[in-house]
Amino acid sequence: MSKYKVVDLFAGAGGLSLGFVKTGKYEIKVAFENNPNMQETYRRNHPKVDVRGDVCAADYNEIKKKYGNIDVVIGGPPCQGFSNANRQKNTAISQNNMLVKQYVRAISELQPKAFVMENVSMLKSDVHRFYLEKNDENLIKKYNIKVKTTPLKLLDDKYIFKGAIDIIEDRFAVVERIWPNELYSELNIIYKATKNIDKLRKVLSNHEKKIIKVSKAYIEENSGINDYTKKVSCNAFSAMLNYYNNKLLIDTIKEAIEPAIMIQRMLSKALEIFDNNLLVDEYKIENGLYAVIRSFAVFDYIKSVLESEENGYVIKSNVLCAADYGAPQRRMRFVIMGIKKNISNKAVLPKPKYDEDEYRTVRDAIEDLENIEPFKSIIDDTGITTLGTQNLSDLAKELHDTDLIMNHIITDTTETAMKRFEALAQGQNFHSLSDDMKSNTYTDPKRTQTTIYMRLQYDEPSGTVVNVRKSMWIHPTKNRAVSVREAARLQTFPDSFVFSGTKDKQYQQVGNAVPPIMAYAIAKKLAKLLKKK
Repeated sequence: MSKYKVVDLFAGAGGLSLGFVKTGKYEIKVAFENNPNMQETYRRNHPKVDVRGDVCAADYNEIKKKYGNIDVVIGGPPCQGFSNANRQKNTAISQNNMLVKQYVRAISELQPKAFVMENVSMLKSDVHRFYLEKNDENLIKKYNIKVKTTPLKLLDDKYIFKGAIDIIEDRFAVVERIWPNELYSELNIIYKATKNIDKLRKVLSNHEKKIIKVSKAYIEENSGINDYTKKVSCNAFSAMLNYYNNKLLIDTIKEAIEPAIMIQRMLSKALEIFDNNLLVDEYKIENGLYAVIRSFAVFDYIKSVLESEENGYVIKSNVLCAADYGAPQRRMRFVIMGIKKNISNKAVLPKPKYDEDEYRTVRDAIEDLENIEPFKSIIDDTGITTLGTQNLSDLAKELHDTDLIMNHIITDTTETAMKRFEALAQGQNFHSLSDDMKSNTYTDPKRTQTTIYMRLQYDEPSGTVVNVRKSMWIHPTKNRAVSVREAARLQTFPDSFVFSGTKDKQYQQVGNAVPPIMAYAIAKKLAKLLKKK
């Protein structure tokens, strides 16, 4: 039987593709990935695939002409929506929203027999929403997608000034008052550091020359202009100069620059509204200044469009745990499977293979690498020969498919990090450290995530593998970072799968990937459904 032809969108390093290929029932024809390092890794491990860049420029008619009808579309479009966590950021709208729409466009134009989309587990939630753009109006009506009013806060009550609404309704007025990015980032670094006086002192010292230069330039260009926003900005930059001239105390800096920062954030969000063509029903002042915008749930949008009569898919979705399918990590991902109604009246996701008491562990994945000294430089990473490795676990036997191991590489450990490594036992993290060991790293140590400085537990599955270099994950028994290869093992990449790019890019690719073992389970189940027809 010929293999099902697949297009992989947002392919990353190729974990989802690998799971599908390993079933022997699928052939990846085209993969889209915009990141050059991930592209290089994908090409290296999937050499026969036509790898392309920007999915927004995809011509699906050309793909059909070249490869014939595509049977399956897979992929995980990045999607932040504007979940509650995202709304605390300075930006209001994530450009990644467009990429979910690109995924739906691919399904609509290619009309495959089936599709699989994986994403963060939050995607199933109603809080994961898109703001309504002007060109979404017809779409909303056509597919009867539910919308609701979603006020977007632009400015707190205490910073509101006369004429604020007139400014944000006028794109030219916004552009005229908004600081250049470089200027904003300089003052915002100072503002963010005001939470921690020691950190603030250090930042002020490091940025002194730059701050003095930009402050003088802004004041020279804008002083004397009869405009409230520019007066507030001049006050902020004057305060910075006064601090460096010893005329302003360090603990009054926040109060002096905060109004200008808040107004700049308002202008930035107002500009995003214009640039993203959002539909604003009204601007209103009520315990703050708001743009009243409508929004719709990301998942409602996907379901409404693809389950419609013209597309004709039946959809099944659920949050799957990678550990249920044999990965040694508790990674939760939201998976949507769609299949044409004329092929199957049900889409079905795979049943768990392992009960919780049978979960594979960190030990199963990486213990055989424990005493192999990792490299610290990419130049040195010519591979490590592991001939004759004894007593491999069942998982390690599956993954150890070559005797030349690449990517067993770690970051150098600073003196501060090493002291922390030595103080932490398995299962402990940054919050387990004594207060004197927490200083001089994070602006607000209390808000540091529990995954930071996590020492893995050998006899448990790991948590979700992220960029473990940034999170400073520690080996269970060694006082060193977890290597790229060890992180790849936790994700269930075989040793023959080699990652390209800088050390940090390698860690990032591993963290972003779909565990191939989970992808395999999904692909196997889908093949059974397709075969029924």
